[in-house]
Amino acid sequence: MAVHVAQCTIDVEDLDLMVAFWSAALGYEVEQGDDGSAKLWPSGRPSGAAPTIWLQGSGTPKQGKNRLHLDLVADGDPQAEVRRLVDLGARHVDVGQTGTEGFTVLADPEGNEFCVLDGPPTR
Repeated sequence: MAVHVAQCTIDVEDLDLMVAFWSAALGYEVEQGDDGSAKLWPSGRPSGAAPTIWLQGSGTPKQGKNRLHLDLVADGDPQAEVRRLVDLGARHVDVGQTGTEGFTVLADPEGNEFCVLDGPPTR
């Protein structure tokens, strides 16, 4: 028996800001709760085909480096996707990369690091 990733939870300080960024970045549908949280659902995909994103209101800013982060892959040109994400509010961050990696490191508007891979993961 095994498990699979069903949902990724991101603690956020400004729920509206982060809903706007991540729903636009991923093309996910928003279901905002009355409890200071929101769930982002993969649009047009069957349940379980892609993980949901739960934005959990924390009321506090991010502190320190992420211990876990998202690796995203673009449907098309990865660098065009990086530019689109930057236009949405992401920013480039330096976490010690050399420039020869197969990914670009970005941070969302609250500083949570994530990567845009140059292509899908391979074995």
